[in-house]
Amino acid sequence: MEITFHGAAQTVTGSQHLLSLNGTRLLFDCGLYQGSRKEAEYRNRTFLHEPTRLDAVLLS
Repeated sequence: MEITFHGAAQTVTGSQHLLSLNGTRLLFDCGLYQGSRKEAEYRNRTFLHEPTRLDAVLLS
């Protein structure tokens, strides 16, 4: 089992947690970065994960 934390590091926005277990990839939450307009637009422009490689997305 591997858990990777994306976003919400040193901030409270953009929370995403990826759980990989036996070849299954589950993304918990899919938060967007919030901050200055310019920085938020830059950070939210691309998705951190290849959607076709995710088995499920669970939103809390």
